[in-house]
This record gives sequence, C-alpha cells and structure tokens, in this order.
Amino acid sequence: MSNNKGLYGDIKLFTGTGSPDLAQKISEYLKVPLSPRDIIEFPNENLLVRLHGSVRGQDVYVIQSTSVPVHRNWMELFIMLQTLRLDSAARITAVIPFMSYARSDKKDQPRVPIVARLVADMVQIAGADRYITLDLHAGQIQGFFSIPGDVLTTFHMLADHAKKLCKKLKDPVVVSADLGFAKRARNFAERIDTPLALIEKRRVANDSKAEAMGIVGDVENRDVLLVDDEVNTAGSVVEGVELLKRKGARDVFLVFVHAVLSDPAAERLSKLPLAGIITTDTVPIPEEKRKLLGDKLTVLSTASLLGEVIRRAHEGRSVGAMFNE
Repeated sequence: MSNNKGLYGDIKLFTGTGSPDLAQKISEYLKVPLSPRDIIEFPNENLLVRLHGSVRGQDVYVIQSTSVPVHRNWMELFIMLQTLRLDSAARITAVIPFMSYARSDKKDQPRVPIVARLVADMVQIAGADRYITLDLHAGQIQGFFSIPGDVLTTFHMLADHAKKLCKKLKDPVVVSADLGFAKRARNFAERIDTPLALIEKRRVANDSKAEAMGIVGDVENRDVLLVDDEVNTAGSVVEGVELLKRKGARDVFLVFVHAVLSDPAAERLSKLPLAGIITTDTVPIPEEKRKLLGDKLTVLSTASLLGEVIRRAHEGRSVGAMFNE
C-alpha cells in the first residue's frame, strides 16, 4: 500500500502521545509504519515537534486523541499540524478518535463560551485540510468545522458485539442513559432487535452531576444494555444502575464509546453490580483502571475502522459505502 501514490503521494502516519497504542494498531492494519518524530518538552512546558524526514508532497494523517492530559494533547496536535504544513505536506488530516470539549457545543446559560467551535477552528488554523473523528457528542459539531471531514460511529461495532451477547440474555432491553441519547439508542435497539427504554434525568448546574428521575419503558425481570456515548465520572451510571435495579432489572451491561473515566469513575464502576462493561479504545485506559474493572471490561478496537477510512480517503473512495450509505 505504501507504494500507492493515490491522489496525494504516499500515506504518512504520525501520532502524538495521546493514543500511541491505537496509532500502532492503525499502522499495523494499513501496513504503513508510524513516521518518526520527536516531541520535546522544555523546562517551561513549551513543546517542540521535530520530524525525522520530509513529508513534502505526501498524504499525512496525524492520530491524536484529546483525552487527559487534555491541553497537552490538543497542543501536541496543533503543533504537529503546523509542523507538517510548514514542511509542505500535500494534504494533512487530523485523526481525532475522541474530541474533548465536544460537550461545550452551545450557550446554554449566559456568559459562557462554545469551546467545541473554538477547537474546530484551531484544527484548521493549525494546518489541517481534513479531519476524522468518532461519535461526536452532538451532530451539530460537524458544522463547527469549515474543512471537510468524516464523522464516524462505532455504532455498528458495538451493536454487532451486543447482538452476540443478547443470545445469552433473558428478554434483553436497551436503555438509553438519558433522553439526549435516545435517538442513537433507538437505532442501536433496532439493529439488535430489542425493545427500548429511557432513563429520564436532569442535569444540575455546572458540576457535571446529573439526577436520575425515572424510567420510561419496561425493565422488570429483563437483562439490560445501558448505552451512552461516554462515561466521565460515572455519576450518572451509578444513579442509572441503582434505578434499574430498583425497577427490577436483572443483569445490567454498560455499553459506551468513549472511556474518559475521570476519577473516581473506575472505582465507582468496579463497585456497581454490573455484569459487563463494553467500550472502545478511542481513549486509552490506564492499566490501574483496567485492573480495577477486571474481567468485566471488554475493549473493542477502532483501529480497523479508522484504518479503512484512512485507506479510502487516501485512494479517493467512498467512506459511506462501508456502511451501505
């Protein structure tokens, strides 16, 4: 594949320090090595990126998740994009498996910013011609970018895994963790041919807390697939699982895309009566948190999905065709 000149020369893959394991798996899928670079941090915390070789005329993809440390990862990405632009890359694509600040997508109270729009602008200003990302918190964030991109979903991957799991479950039901996720949860339930229920809750102030209020639908004596786009501190999950159990649910499986798992999320999840935790590798999960979650944790890799999209983008082929779209 590395000999295929495509539309923009050869593929060059770079990664920051935000998602090295995922980047390596994408590299292995494409059979294209990660290009060497140095990321140097000076005593004053300023960063310098230095490429080991020229990218002039090449089709470059920078793989960088923007989870913790959030601001370090964003700055690495911006500086790498500018470095590649100044070295005359033919086309630069920012591959952002997890886009932090995506929840700051609207002014829902006076005198607050829309940071998702800001970081979208900065990706372009830094030098990206295109972007690829997974499961944005809200669809309208695509409109914040002025450059073309591919907003992908792990929906098919998670649903296929859930469908196999459902063969072993009793009267399974998909439960949306909140009303905002209801549409995607409904599509998920339809794909695996199960009914849907909803947890109704309201968010409280600016402290990331949410209060579970009630369940719309039937979960009594059923196994539950509790679905959401990300888990941050797991406060909502704790309330949701406790509510489901009070309503008579049997085994509860937690299914979500982005394992942000800010403290004390892993500890909270480890103490919950969960039969399984199913997520993806868009955010690296530290070893100590993996140990806390133990055998309950299943991490599905997005490497083949992202790798295939990179291949198709490079060759100028349809990405939608992957999903029969």
